[in-house]
Amino acid sequence: MNGGSNSGKWGDLLPRLASGLAMVAIGVAAIWQGGAIFAGLSVLVTGLMVWELVTMLAPGRPGKAVGLGLVAAVLLGFVFVIHEPLGLVYLLIVPIVAAIIVAGRRGVAFAYSLAIMLTGYGLVALREGAGLGAITWIVAVVVVSDIAGYFVGRTLGGPKFWPKVSPKKTWSGTVAGWVGAAIVGAIFAGLGGGLAMIWISPLLAFAGQLGDIAESAIKRATGVKDSSSLIPGHGGVLDRFDALTGAVVVLMLISQVMPLPLTGS
Repeated sequence: MNGGSNSGKWGDLLPRLASGLAMVAIGVAAIWQGGAIFAGLSVLVTGLMVWELVTMLAPGRPGKAVGLGLVAAVLLGFVFVIHEPLGLVYLLIVPIVAAIIVAGRRGVAFAYSLAIMLTGYGLVALREGAGLGAITWIVAVVVVSDIAGYFVGRTLGGPKFWPKVSPKKTWSGTVAGWVGAAIVGAIFAGLGGGLAMIWISPLLAFAGQLGDIAESAIKRATGVKDSSSLIPGHGGVLDRFDALTGAVVVLMLISQVMPLPLTGS
């Protein structure tokens, strides 16, 4: 009985690790290179996430989902090319069209697709504007928070964080994610960042957890298990980057009211 239970609990670990390592390798290489390579990866991922979102919210319109995903990628790439602040207005086209396509859940389609577009833009802006250290910090916060939450939550279990929306998330895993993020913040603060990184990092981890919960709510409402099956062990691209979406959007808001603690940018 115990062996079967453990097998069920950790059954997705190997494919999750394998595909996770592949994503880490690609992500690290792109982040290190920056420039057009990282921007191209951001454009690709953004288009895929918009496609998955619209596919979930409007399953009867697969052609429109693919089309809007392509439009999202093209528009984001166009904004990077023209490199003008007012170009950000073009990013609004995607959430507006998403709201038109998705009948019955227009608010969700608009808000989440806007968050996706802002994330695609924000990651590149952060890499080019604040540097390698800043983008490494936020990615490390999200990844460590996710890993700590996954292993501690699966091991300790306990009360659920929000059982009606995300039945697998526990308070033990949630708090472990905050602690892991704080440790990441302390490490980067020790490497020359501001002390504010120690409290901002758990805040970004919490924003990431809320991003994950928001996507879980969409999946439960639409009756799907994963946003797609593109990534073995992880589901879809949106399943993997939902937390990063929440964290990046909140970091962009923070950057409007205070300098980023890593570089002062």
